[in-house]
Amino acid sequence: MPALAFPADLRRCQVLGLAGTACLALGGETAGALPARELLTPSSPHAVLGLVGVYCGLVLLTAAWVLLGRLVHGGDPPTPRALVLVLAVWAVPLLPAPPLFSRDVYSYLAQGAMVDAHMDVYAHGPARLGGPLAEEVAPLWQNTGAPYGPVFLAVAAVLSGLTRGELPAGLAGMRCVALLGVALMAAALPRLARHSGADPAAALWLGVLNPLVLLHLVAGAHNDAIMLGLLGVGLVAGLGRRPVLATVLVTLAALVKAPAALGLAAVLVLRLRSGRRPARAVLTTAGASAATTVTATAVAGTGYGWIGVLDTPVSSHNWALTSLLGRGTRALLEALDSDLAPLAVPVWHGLGLAVTAVALVVIWWRLRPRPVYALGLSLATVAAFGPAIRPWYALWALFLIAAAAPSTSVRHRTAAVAGVLALAVLPDGGPADTGRLVLAVSGGALAVVVLWQARLASRTTTALGRTA
Repeated sequence: MPALAFPADLRRCQVLGLAGTACLALGGETAGALPARELLTPSSPHAVLGLVGVYCGLVLLTAAWVLLGRLVHGGDPPTPRALVLVLAVWAVPLLPAPPLFSRDVYSYLAQGAMVDAHMDVYAHGPARLGGPLAEEVAPLWQNTGAPYGPVFLAVAAVLSGLTRGELPAGLAGMRCVALLGVALMAAALPRLARHSGADPAAALWLGVLNPLVLLHLVAGAHNDAIMLGLLGVGLVAGLGRRPVLATVLVTLAALVKAPAALGLAAVLVLRLRSGRRPARAVLTTAGASAATTVTATAVAGTGYGWIGVLDTPVSSHNWALTSLLGRGTRALLEALDSDLAPLAVPVWHGLGLAVTAVALVVIWWRLRPRPVYALGLSLATVAAFGPAIRPWYALWALFLIAAAAPSTSVRHRTAAVAGVLALAVLPDGGPADTGRLVLAVSGGALAVVVLWQARLASRTTTALGRTA
């Protein structure tokens, strides 16, 4: 990438990243996940320009992040406080922007309105709610129960009551919830890194400044932000030998989204390391988690339907490994006129769960002394072999691997995965086609031209300075 030839300094990174997120926000005004009444046809001139602008901004932001990585891994890295300021600067243009890369935030609002109206959000989909909010939800999820825990649904219900179902206010509120989660992540990461023997600045660079956080947690307002924030501060409490608080916080994270429940294993390992007897540690951890679950569920008033969240259907466009293998096997069996074709996808999903279970046992057995890193690898396994995957699911693992990566090479490989996944979804969250892919590539190419010209200008300025 031409940006790598730039002389790296913090100011340059701030400006380049700010230009990237500004392009993302401007392009999102016509190409983002807009409310139904504002949607443009993909072939309209404004939508075309918007898509080009989004991908131009995405490449500029990624280049700024790579430059910042050079600084962080150099001889005089920025302080954690300076990096948090960079994150804030980059995030500013995205705050008033429409949702980007997913329509999930509309589902959150509809589900919150259902809870506020005392509907069973686990038994019925947003279609039961009806009205403007339900109309914004993607068709696949119209008749699907909420796959989220009572803590998040209680937050969504409170937000629904405060905003009275008004869409702009609801979107702003959900983005504020996501920002709170990102702030908790940024607060927890340096502490987790110090306890794990990692560089706090490098952890912040990979864990919260990477493009996936800005694209999907800030711009997309995904509830994964608050899940990871609670999980992070819970682990900090566990490392600080406050096991009950750690258990409560990690359980609350799991009551946002279920994968965070694996964090209880890390809390338990930390309790055992502090000298607690195994039986007592297990009983007290389980007791505190159960009490938190019962209390949170009673306060939310949603009931225990969240226990069945794994039954949530998988999108036909999903590209998880087991789903891809299942669909490929089904197509082959159908071509052979086999009666086993309908079983192909469920069997592959079952195999994925079995592989995940075995991998988790191996990970925790081998990495018991490093519970934060073990948790990161465990969440990576869950995301990789689960029946569904989205780019932001990678953040479950990336956040913790950033804090506890055993080497710079592991951190760099993880960063490469994050950079690739940042390009995986179109700004309206819809499926790609050839025409839109060409436009996306054109936007990226435009950014490369801009970076190349900036590089030439930088070299010219440097040469003139030496001559003078």
